[in-house]
Amino acid sequence: MTGENTQKRIAIFGSTGSIGKQALEVIASNSSLFSVEILTANSNADLLIEQALKFTPNLVVIGDESKYLKVKEALASSHVKVFAGEKALEEAASMDCYDMMLAAIVGFAGLRPTLKAIEAGKPIALANKETLVVAGDIIMQQAVGNRVPLIPVDSEHSAIFQCLVGETRNRIEKVVLTASGGPFLGKKPNFLVNVKRDHALQHPNWTMGAKISIDSATLMNKGLEMIEAKWLFNLKPEQVQVVVHPQSIIHSMVVFEDGSMKAQMGLPDMKLPIQYALAFPQRIPNAFPRYDFRKPNTLTFEEPDLKTFRNLSLATEALFKGGNLPCIMNAANEIAVFAFLRNRIGFLDMTDLIQRTMEKVDFIPNPDLEQYFESDAEARNFAASLIHL
Repeated sequence: MTGENTQKRIAIFGSTGSIGKQALEVIASNSSLFSVEILTANSNADLLIEQALKFTPNLVVIGDESKYLKVKEALASSHVKVFAGEKALEEAASMDCYDMMLAAIVGFAGLRPTLKAIEAGKPIALANKETLVVAGDIIMQQAVGNRVPLIPVDSEHSAIFQCLVGETRNRIEKVVLTASGGPFLGKKPNFLVNVKRDHALQHPNWTMGAKISIDSATLMNKGLEMIEAKWLFNLKPEQVQVVVHPQSIIHSMVVFEDGSMKAQMGLPDMKLPIQYALAFPQRIPNAFPRYDFRKPNTLTFEEPDLKTFRNLSLATEALFKGGNLPCIMNAANEIAVFAFLRNRIGFLDMTDLIQRTMEKVDFIPNPDLEQYFESDAEARNFAASLIHL
């Protein structure tokens, strides 16, 4: 980027998902600061076309190659270049035509494009937690080696990041990730055994995509965030704590070695951490609703129920053991959520499936990138074999 008044050119990988759509709202509200250079989608061709016609990026990529012609024909009268397929995603990430990637592809699929962007020296606004869960050691090593900033978009990690600005020389005692508890806070297994898809998708505080909504209902989302926090902030596993905070006003906290605590607060709205990451290091004004201390609600905190929500225990085990275990757990979870969303398995079956996969797939203490991909494939195949279609 050259000059103070030049727009920052944004590449949104995963533009048709919840984060991608909200990022485009932020960009539309700040068109003097940001422009859209690249948009990618997996299979939602209709929305990708609509976004491309509105924001006129340099290029778009549709992951599903069978939809290439549809997108190409719809954008024929524009100057937007159209590509398709996984390789095209990686090639787009390697291009020099943008200033920052918003990594918002859901799940393991976001890993390769993010690595390519880091290799190209592009700053990353990271909304894909699975990338760090699966291969955090490699991602952070590459980011440091290429001097690439990773600015988290997850509200919890954005909160920690904001609390640490100006604190580089001060030691962290621990970070405290807050969890809303999801739609089933306080429920027991005899209730959860009958939970159906639509009920699990109804998050009390946040509007999110289907995958992350289910992860929040099972508390797996918080487990993934623990592992992500370890890598992002260079922490030991025992320095990462989870506390249930049903109001979702405090987004996370940092405890320093002198006992001081910093918290970042605000109403639950993903557009705020998205805007913060895109504009960093500046804060820019907006018209988002504000928390009003003159009409306070009580802020409460409690320990998570690990007996009922065992996904958090499995994630803690993966956090402490390391190696390829988080990768195995993530792959099994993606299969489990996919199956649950299609009514193939029950709510509590997801945890059993993940646990069995973690026990079955061979543990590798120090995997290389190829072994991460092999572990992911093996875990997916095994997890899928447990589902009776």
